[in-house]
Amino acid sequence: MGVHMARNLHKKGMLSAVWNRTSAKAGALASELRVAAPATLTELAAQVDVVVSCVSADADVLAVAQGLAPGFKPGSLMLDCSTVSAETARQAAELLEGKGVDFLDCPVSGGIEGARDGTLAIMAGGTGAAFERARPVLEALGRTIAHFGPVGSGAAAKATNQIMCAGIIEAVAEAMAFARAQGLPLPVLIDTLGKGAGSSWYFVHRAPNMARGSYPAGFRVRLHEKDLRICHDMAARFGVELPVVERMLAEYAELVARGYGDEDISATFRLKEELFERTNIMGAPPLRAPPRSP
Repeated sequence: MGVHMARNLHKKGMLSAVWNRTSAKAGALASELRVAAPATLTELAAQVDVVVSCVSADADVLAVAQGLAPGFKPGSLMLDCSTVSAETARQAAELLEGKGVDFLDCPVSGGIEGARDGTLAIMAGGTGAAFERARPVLEALGRTIAHFGPVGSGAAAKATNQIMCAGIIEAVAEAMAFARAQGLPLPVLIDTLGKGAGSSWYFVHRAPNMARGSYPAGFRVRLHEKDLRICHDMAARFGVELPVVERMLAEYAELVARGYGDEDISATFRLKEELFERTNIMGAPPLRAPPRSP
């Protein structure tokens, strides 16, 4: 996603440098876009006024903030688009506060397609003043941009989104497994139901994966599992377990154990399809109406 986001910033004339933990990746993108590729995060921070980061895990966000901190000029902005806990966002903000740097947690939703097309939904947490300063950069990346409150609020909004995604992808996978067991033509079904009341982004964009039995990484199983663990921990602070989250964590653990952790989350269809295979539903006799009472 970060590569697509960098390209969209470049299209708007806002990109001057890129950095990646794998220097070869940064070098290739810098060559493509004709921008700098500083060797370190400190050098990167010294060359710019705004840094947009998008990494995989909580520890990564804190490591990036620590690496940037020595090079930042007072008044700079760090906009983190990663999916992390609200507590991690607050810790990153504290790391930079003494440098006079504003931090916004700006997680995004919309998948690879949204990052490529510049149509991401962006959920921001931070001061109102920092959000307004960041708005032109965020508008280069997304179509729907909202400020939810202080640092950590964006992360909480994204956690909400991830719970919804868990429930939706599970429902889509169950429905598609049911449809296949009924012998329905899946491409026709997807086209038809994609225009109906039960449709969703995941149904339109990921049900075709299920019909093909191919799950190219859009949003990897192991990454959504990580996100749902964040949701689990945030809910646990209220003494609450969320059934959808717990159920999907169990399914993802099974997929990872089978070696499918780097497939798209639509691979949960593998498990739903097995429900019908185990019961041999296709060979079951037709249902009969119960006898009427005399």
